Amino acid sequence: MELFSAFDLYRRRPFWFLISLVFLLLTLLNSRVVLSDPDYLIGLGSYDITGPAADTRLLPGVHFRLRARAFIAAEPKGNRAVFVNLDACMASQLVTARVIERLKARYGDLYTEKNVAISGIHSHAGPGGYLQYVVYIVTSLGFVRQSFDALVDGIEKCIIQAHENLHPGSIFVNKGEILDAGANRSPGAYLNNPAEERSKYKYDFDTEMTLLKFVDTEWGPVGSFNWFATHGTSMSRTNSLISGDNKGAAARFMEDWFQQNGIGNSYSDESVVDGTPRRVSNIIPDMHDNHHELLELAASFQSPSGQPATKILSIAKRVRSALRQADKPGFTLDYLVTSITVPAGGKNELCYGRGPGYPDEFESTRIIGERQFRKAVDLFNTASEKINGKIDHRHSFVDFSQLEVALPKQGGGSDLVKTCPAAMGFAFAAGTTDGPGAFDFKQGDNEGNAFWKLVRNFLKTPGKEQVDCQHPKPILLDTGEMKKPYDWAMIFGATVTLPVTKLFVHGSCSLQYFQSKFSRIGQLVILSVPGEFTTMAGRRLRDAVKTVLVSSGNSEFNSDIHVVIAGLTNTYSQYVTTFEEYEVQRYEGASTLFGPHTLSAYIQEFKKLATALANGQSVEPGPQPPDLLDKQISLLTPVVMGRNPSWHAFW
Repeated sequence: MELFSAFDLYRRRPFWFLISLVFLLLTLLNSRVVLSDPDYLIGLGSYDITGPAADTRLLPGVHFRLRARAFIAAEPKGNRAVFVNLDACMASQLVTARVIERLKARYGDLYTEKNVAISGIHSHAGPGGYLQYVVYIVTSLGFVRQSFDALVDGIEKCIIQAHENLHPGSIFVNKGEILDAGANRSPGAYLNNPAEERSKYKYDFDTEMTLLKFVDTEWGPVGSFNWFATHGTSMSRTNSLISGDNKGAAARFMEDWFQQNGIGNSYSDESVVDGTPRRVSNIIPDMHDNHHELLELAASFQSPSGQPATKILSIAKRVRSALRQADKPGFTLDYLVTSITVPAGGKNELCYGRGPGYPDEFESTRIIGERQFRKAVDLFNTASEKINGKIDHRHSFVDFSQLEVALPKQGGGSDLVKTCPAAMGFAFAAGTTDGPGAFDFKQGDNEGNAFWKLVRNFLKTPGKEQVDCQHPKPILLDTGEMKKPYDWAMIFGATVTLPVTKLFVHGSCSLQYFQSKFSRIGQLVILSVPGEFTTMAGRRLRDAVKTVLVSSGNSEFNSDIHVVIAGLTNTYSQYVTTFEEYEVQRYEGASTLFGPHTLSAYIQEFKKLATALANGQSVEPGPQPPDLLDKQISLLTPVVMGRNPSWHAFW
């Protein structure tokens, strides 16, 4: 047998060599077109939203600064979706409305309530006073304008950055499991769900992380967002510093990892110690022998307000020339809350949860943040499934105070039930293991207490219809019917944005209205909800939406679609439990505002949006929620003089 090298082919058979060369070049060119052909325009942004760190209740300093991070995914000549995640406890109806107003003034109808979702990581250590309903600003002594302005300004500017960074690129999705970064606070309530349903799942809490990887056609990977269900309470109830908690820490770890190690490197690089980037691990040291020294170290960390995600960042030492490389987008990473797990019994004042770094809350924050960071790096480096498809959205506001809900019956037909005006139960005041209440309130209370009922009646006595509707919840605060000095509870909103491969559903909940928004980006479906869904409640909502899409007859949806829940979006409506968990009346059930059929109402409304989107139908916008900015009250005293005490150096 005669063997030919390429040189032999060229020398002996030049014609066939030329044919082969042309074929090879065409193949390579075609391959390159396929590989570099962008599916979307993608843009990312990041901006400081820390807010006041002094002269507000409970917040005399900063652990690390807070940021808003955003991504925009747009069809080159079609729809687009915006997702913003905040290092904050939750989004706010009022903040969302003001941001939308500014975006409309700047961009017209390009960004509206239909395609913008603003979510929060649920850190319990951020400035408060930026929601518009009384019950959520009591502890901050009313409305805090500085907190509100910092959020509105930061969100607007991070969206502007993302818009200005729009560039052809691709999005990839990946999933993985984390077993040591979460737990179920209320296993007893979970066990009240049907045994057949529970048998489908190995764990009583959500272990799945879903990650998006954004790849710029020119620059390569430029950012990542992920969803994983865990509570932002690694910083304990005794903490008095502003902090992004474990998810804020995880985001910083990964952004630093990317900057220090370059594209695609694993976290075994020598510039990373024990899997954690040096800069952040120095901010959150392994050992804290002296609390005062820790505060000095935390205060020394600089995060210039509003550092853009592109152009100004100095990254000239990377691959390309200094001039070109300085235009490369900065890496943006965010960790988002999805459905959350649900607290322990006994006398609530003595029932405290403990983090893995107990008794050091800073260490617990670092550990839980690092565990999320490590999994995110693994998913980022191995992401290979490409998001493809249209971007679309549906949005409407729905009155949730007395919404009719059809519950299917076995054998066919349905029963018609209603949701209730919002109310909080006695077990709400008992708190949870990560924040126990006081006095003699306890979880699992289906009766209430005569003394506290007298106190409640001084504010508002619930009527028989409301008591029957909320049963078995004994009502402590009838917030949905309390209007003095203005509304005590918020308007519920859910928005669904759905691209052909990604569905983006955004929900915001206040006391009377449900804002429903459904957005899709390829095969990823994001259900953005305003509340905190328990593990099983989240599973039911995801399954219901996926079933509607897969069975719609629309070939763009098949069993391979990914459905995630992004909680605390656009506003805040507290908890959502299953009907069975509600019966137990632990903290989560007592905090499910709209009664025992709240979850069924969510599922019904999101199924409507999913159906409309899959069939290309429009939906009614519904009634607009109120704007209560002019009615806000603040009891905080103004700053008379700001200086350090004479006996203490400034830090």
